[in-house]
Amino acid sequence: MPLPAITAVQTHTLTPEGADEHTDLLVVEEPLEIRIAYGSAARRRQLSVAVTMRTPGDDEDLALGFLFTEGVVQRADQATDIRMLSDNTLVVELAPSLPVDTDRLKRHLFTSSSCGVCGKASLDAVQTVSCYYPTRGYPQWSREVIFRLPERLRQAQATFEVTGGLHASALFDAEGRLVLLREDIGRHNATDKVIGAALHRGEVLPLRHYLLLVSGRAGFELAQKAAMAGIPCLAAVGAPSHLAVEMAQGSGMTLIGFLRGERFNIYSHPERIL
Repeated sequence: MPLPAITAVQTHTLTPEGADEHTDLLVVEEPLEIRIAYGSAARRRQLSVAVTMRTPGDDEDLALGFLFTEGVVQRADQATDIRMLSDNTLVVELAPSLPVDTDRLKRHLFTSSSCGVCGKASLDAVQTVSCYYPTRGYPQWSREVIFRLPERLRQAQATFEVTGGLHASALFDAEGRLVLLREDIGRHNATDKVIGAALHRGEVLPLRHYLLLVSGRAGFELAQKAAMAGIPCLAAVGAPSHLAVEMAQGSGMTLIGFLRGERFNIYSHPERIL
């Protein structure tokens, strides 16, 4: 991550022995406004579709992943250009031929660093947009491989190592090799970033060869984003929500929670775990 992701502050640490003044490194949290430009070449329009609290860095990945997981784009080439208008505002130029349902965008796109698009209405909406479903029973992971993934995730979290204040999302293959990792103060932002990065580097959709590991809990918004990308297995070091389990069961995705040490729970489609 670039330097703007970290800032230094003065702090006091108190212990039974006394107080110590020192410099602490914190993760930066700033708003990012995502705009889209759409319509024919003769009648281009702009629309602000989201403001999310994020950690600066990989903003283009974040915007592309967000628009993909919300069903606005289906392929990377439908976003013809992504440019920063300022430090905290960017615009995604959509292909003139791409239809945009602005009414749906105004109704459903809202987000923060703690929660994405949530609730039963969103669960219904996910079922009505174009998304990929995993291949039944494929691929498979051994439990020994899955046991090792949290440590590999932690070792690759460069900014977390400095600040202790970031979530991470990462794609792993069936052998447990790290394919992509992104960090952000928001769980869903980190997931949008990693999916956007996969699109930018030309990964073929759906992402049915990979496991997505997230550093926190597995809420509905993460299960929804994984399902949109056709990811067959979502694993979290924390707990899942009941709506995430429902989402995983309905979309054919394996959902793992409480992945800590040599232990985890499987909440849906256990046939992928050896």
